[in-house]
Amino acid sequence: MEQWVLLRKGADFEGIGKRFQISPRLACLIRNRDVIGDEAIAQYLNGTIADLYDGMLMKDMDKAVDILREKIAEQKRIRVIGDYDIDGVNATYILLEGLEKLGAEVDSDIPSRMKDGYGLNVELIERAYRDGIDTIITCDNGIAAAGEIAYGKRLGMTIVVTDHHEVPFEEEEDGKNYLLPLADAVIDPKQPGCEYPFKGLCGAAIAYKLVEALWEATGGDAEDLDYLIENVAIATVGDVMELENENRIFVKEGLQVLKRTHSPGLRSLIACTGVDKDRIGAYHIGFVLGPCMNASGRLDTAKRTLDLLRAKAGKEADILAGDLKALNDSRKEMTDIAVEQARQIVDTTKAGQDRVLVLYLPGCHESLAGIVAGRIRERYYRPAIILTDAEEGIKGSGRSIEAYNMYEELSRCKDLLTKFGGHKLAAGMSLAKENIEELRRTLNDNCRLEPKDMAEKVVIDMELPFSCVTEELVEELTLLEPFGKGNTKPVFAARNVELISGRILGKNRNVLKLQVKDSSQTAMEAVCFRGAEQMLSLLEERYGKEAVDLLMKGRGSQMKLSVTYYPDMNEYMGKRTVQIVITHYQ
Repeated sequence: MEQWVLLRKGADFEGIGKRFQISPRLACLIRNRDVIGDEAIAQYLNGTIADLYDGMLMKDMDKAVDILREKIAEQKRIRVIGDYDIDGVNATYILLEGLEKLGAEVDSDIPSRMKDGYGLNVELIERAYRDGIDTIITCDNGIAAAGEIAYGKRLGMTIVVTDHHEVPFEEEEDGKNYLLPLADAVIDPKQPGCEYPFKGLCGAAIAYKLVEALWEATGGDAEDLDYLIENVAIATVGDVMELENENRIFVKEGLQVLKRTHSPGLRSLIACTGVDKDRIGAYHIGFVLGPCMNASGRLDTAKRTLDLLRAKAGKEADILAGDLKALNDSRKEMTDIAVEQARQIVDTTKAGQDRVLVLYLPGCHESLAGIVAGRIRERYYRPAIILTDAEEGIKGSGRSIEAYNMYEELSRCKDLLTKFGGHKLAAGMSLAKENIEELRRTLNDNCRLEPKDMAEKVVIDMELPFSCVTEELVEELTLLEPFGKGNTKPVFAARNVELISGRILGKNRNVLKLQVKDSSQTAMEAVCFRGAEQMLSLLEERYGKEAVDLLMKGRGSQMKLSVTYYPDMNEYMGKRTVQIVITHYQ
């Protein structure tokens, strides 16, 4: 059962509204997102690239800049080693672009998800050494590769780490002992002693900060690199970073760059997926473009996505974009099959009764384990780990809920794992097959989750009568965009909403269109994009089949629901009307 929670955060909404020329209602919504104080509100509403922090504030940034300037001047061979996801590929692209502009002799390598696994490994180091590489720069990885980096140093290579993941640690009596790699420079805002003001950047943003600092140190104008902000925006949304502080600026500004992008690859991908480039938003990155860019690293090689980003001609870009879309279509089908298998295990076996779901799906493609875990976490609102067969032993991926720190809980089971990494809400791991049951048992024995932790919270910004849902309100709400993790769409609520008529729409008949009326007798069009069948079943259970039949015939009913919703504009045949999108109901 969902927990509906109404936020009640106080502030002088009238005063804020007057100072920033917004409505008190919008001021309240901004306060609900924990944006406090005039400076923070001004940055939230009007922040630009000029408000980004100086990358030189990051620990070791000065060292990295000095090292790379010297290596470029001496024409030493540099290799960027990225990661196979959307963040790692965009970070790799940013570093290649920036270093090439400075005249560096640079190339790149990206591990294969299946063959190499996540991050640096000995083979990647040896490959670089055999190729005569002098300097390795990691991006979106490296912070957990102390052993591999030590090996590279023994071979005489210079290594610069840029990463955004948590620093590995060992629990000791007097606290945590952080295990930093002994690279020539380590740039990661999460490392102890780094005074950079914002810790929530993705790997591509940190790569951008390095390129910007290097560019300025050689007398360049940072504005010359503004086009790379579209890649930071794609990585920030695609890697599901919190859309607050600098991330909000990166995404807001990056979306504007993306609308007029000069990248043949991105132009082709936008066209190929049918996205309207003039209206492109965070949603399109998260659910259309991003999955295509991630698909190559899942089912083929992430180098295809890097090739797309670096494509110089439209024809080459069109072919690569088409390939990525086809891979993603295939990925969707495979994911649906694996999700159904996982649901069967949860619904019919003892493992499905656990608070921490550890599910073994031998037939699941290992690259899809994280997506499947996310879907299972969403459906059952419990931490979920999907394990599957890999070339060597078992590989898995986990997705968690707010009350459960998956990285820390896996740290307590590290003796059962051959490798693991991640953060509070997501993790990856490898283990021997014989340890699967022991891992499941240990995680659940250690688990302190209570029933209230496993009830999804629906956080409501405010109750709002339908009479307030106007085109002006919809327009004002755009000031809060871009929406995503850490800056969610506002959630409004109305009690005792009467259902007047309904009809099923959509090619899969999964959209419910309703005419509704609130307690003040204001009528409104409403649409429910998810759970249409569940809503009708709930109504039938409560009011009977006859009442639901009458509703669907448009003959009114006495049926009432409490709903949460978001105001929206419906555009059809050139006509614009205000509607509400129902997100939850009771």
